[in-house]
Amino acid sequence: MIGVAIPAHNEEAFLGACLDALLAAARDPALDGEAVTVLVVLDACTDGSAQVVQDCLPRFAAVGVALDCIEVDERRVGAARAAGARHLLDAGARWLAFTDADTRVAPGWLAAQLALNADVVCGSVAVDDWSPHGQTAEALRAHFDGFYQDRDGHRHIHGANLGVSAAAYRAAGGFEAVPCHEDVLLVRALEGIGARFAWSARPRVFTSARVDARARDGFGDTLLRMLDNAS
Repeated sequence: MIGVAIPAHNEEAFLGACLDALLAAARDPALDGEAVTVLVVLDACTDGSAQVVQDCLPRFAAVGVALDCIEVDERRVGAARAAGARHLLDAGARWLAFTDADTRVAPGWLAAQLALNADVVCGSVAVDDWSPHGQTAEALRAHFDGFYQDRDGHRHIHGANLGVSAAAYRAAGGFEAVPCHEDVLLVRALEGIGARFAWSARPRVFTSARVDARARDGFGDTLLRMLDNAS
């Protein structure tokens, strides 16, 4: 079984599109019918995120894809990802894939991760809508395009586009329960145990250019710092 974990803290505006994209990825014929479980980790949510999951359940059930959610009160993305991973490992997942609630994966996302035949897959991210930044959107897009390496062989690390075998995840000790950079810390631990890496742009995801970053020092904050540099 392939497990997908998505941490969510008050993400009702984005979560539905995220789950729709994951449903398409879970039905990719290239997976040869392997079961996929999509797990939303609702972290201290006070909005309608839980209802979004409930509303999506019939669509998932109709095509035989498992959708589940758990609730935690951590307010730390590292702790939320770790809780999701534990739940999926206990359910028998052999491969763990991680993305974010404001991210839409490509239909071939899971198949592309597995096809790379590695213990760890670090994917890149793309932004297809810069409009939340208003009049500064074009300057930010240009600065991002000039800085970011959306290609095979990149060295970017994103919790929004990460895959790891269950065995390697366990051997590395899993995600640390930190407010940010849990993805970087896990990758460093995986490097430390000699895991086989694929740094690839083949597993495609599109993430938001949001201005209300959920995780301090996460991707949203990185974009805002880029904007300062582009000004």
